[in-house]
Amino acid sequence: MVRSEQSIPVISVSGKTLPEAWEKSVIEVWERGASIVTEYDKEGDPPSKDATVVLCVEDPFAEPRIHLAFPGGIEDLEKYRLEVVEGVRDHWVCPQEGKWTYTYHQRLFSYCVVGHPTVRGSSGDGGYAAVDQVAYMVEKLSRVPHTRRAQAITWMPTLDPFTDDPPCLQRIWCRLTADGRGGWCLHMNTHWRSRDAFKAAFMNIYAFTDLQRVLAEEISRKTGCEVSVGRYVDISDSYHIYGAYFEEFQERFVRNLRERTFEQRTWRSDDPRVQAGIAWGRAQIEEERRKGRDNR
Repeated sequence: MVRSEQSIPVISVSGKTLPEAWEKSVIEVWERGASIVTEYDKEGDPPSKDATVVLCVEDPFAEPRIHLAFPGGIEDLEKYRLEVVEGVRDHWVCPQEGKWTYTYHQRLFSYCVVGHPTVRGSSGDGGYAAVDQVAYMVEKLSRVPHTRRAQAITWMPTLDPFTDDPPCLQRIWCRLTADGRGGWCLHMNTHWRSRDAFKAAFMNIYAFTDLQRVLAEEISRKTGCEVSVGRYVDISDSYHIYGAYFEEFQERFVRNLRERTFEQRTWRSDDPRVQAGIAWGRAQIEEERRKGRDNR
């Protein structure tokens, strides 16, 4: 039997809005997480705080939608959303040249088996055509709304175990339920093997709830029925706060929690400051594209 002080806690949190649920999850891990060392620790770093976490956002597009304690600017949030939902950086993926091994968009919309160059017998090309898993999900849910087979994976065993930065997201799963008004409600689960609770999770959830919105719109377009966005559930095997940045975390997150109200810690997505940040993020992506075209 594993002694209780050595076990990894299992934590479940729920909130109506994205900032509320994320904030609760981070507090819970900070207060209840197990102390565990990581592969990234440097000498002198405290062990991380770690837990298995199930996080539910009951109404992903309810306002406020932005938490001001996530590390980054609104422009970074928009660039990441564009990366996940629209694939604006899929062209950076080229493991054979030592570049990125994946983007989530590429794995979900164009999953193509490749081998790691260092693996004996690997040609780097799995010989299979790319699979648009998101298109499959939309098609399956449109034909069989109650299906339990609408899922997409990211893990690639021919490549990911041999890289230093394998994907954290492992799988997304969606299902429709009747909304009682003649339409449907699309629910999404995402499964993560490992997750930086403070520095990554908020941006992840923000982007993947937007992908949930896109899926709902596509199913609605295909079926002619109204499809709304349902609850979003986020499951992490290892949801952690790294010891290396405890001081930063306490200054940025814990102090914020202590000194500001929830209203002061969050912004609505239609706030002019948020809209300006979104526009700036899109402009930066357009500049990236322009430079890429000029360098061809």
